[in-house]
Amino acid sequence: MHDVLFQLTQWLQPYYIEVAMTFVATLLVVYGDVVNKHIKRMLSPYPFVVRTLVFVLVCAFGYGAFILFVTPFFKQLILMIPSVYQGISIVSVFLLLGYMAERRRYI
Repeated sequence: MHDVLFQLTQWLQPYYIEVAMTFVATLLVVYGDVVNKHIKRMLSPYPFVVRTLVFVLVCAFGYGAFILFVTPFFKQLILMIPSVYQGISIVSVFLLLGYMAERRRYI
């Protein structure tokens, strides 16, 4: 069993940065509507042009910057896990993200 876990880790190891980015992007997809609702509520008293401009800036640059700056943090979290358990941890997080998406009725 130990060898199987280590082999899974070996297969995934070259892709840790992509895996970390996938985690962050999936979290944004699942919970982005919550952020957008808060922004919408804060911007409701402002004119249409201001609301639209801020929404575009937040979606285009804010979420992009969030992904760029948080992805290395997630990669470091993956690297903190003992190497034999990194692969199974990644698979488990993907399953957890799927469960979270299901609970929010995205699947």
